[in-house]
Amino acid sequence: QVQLVESGGGLVQAGDSLRLSCAFSGRTFGRYAMGWFRQAPGKEREFVASISASGGNTYYADSVKGRFTISRDNTRNLVFLQMNSLNAEDAGVYYCAARSGPYVGNAVWEYRDWGQGTQVTVSS
Repeated sequence: QVQLVESGGGLVQAGDSLRLSCAFSGRTFGRYAMGWFRQAPGKEREFVASISASGGNTYYADSVKGRFTISRDNTRNLVFLQMNSLNAEDAGVYYCAARSGPYVGNAVWEYRDWGQGTQVTVSS
C-alpha cells in the first residue's frame, strides 16, 4: 500500500518562503498523480496544487497561483511544494495525497492515499 510522509513545515513570517516535501513508498511512484491540500482550523480541507504522474502537467488553486510551485522527482519518489510570499491565509496543515492513474484531480474525494500532514504557521 502507498505510504506518504510529509516534511518541511514550520513557523515562518509573512513574506517568507517554505519548501514542503513528500516521500512516497509502497507502489510505483511514476504511476501516481500527486496533490497537495491544506486545512486551516475550523475549515474544510482544500486543494492547493497537483501534478501528473509524469510531471508534465501541473494545476493550482487560484489563491496560490504565481506563488506556489509543485514539482516531483520520479527518481527519488518525492514531490515538492515550493511556497513563496507566504501570508496568514496560507497557514494550516498541509497534506500530500496520491491518486493512481493519469487523471490529475483537484478534489479531496479523488485521492485515495494521504499523508499525516505537516503544519505551516505564518506570523504577521
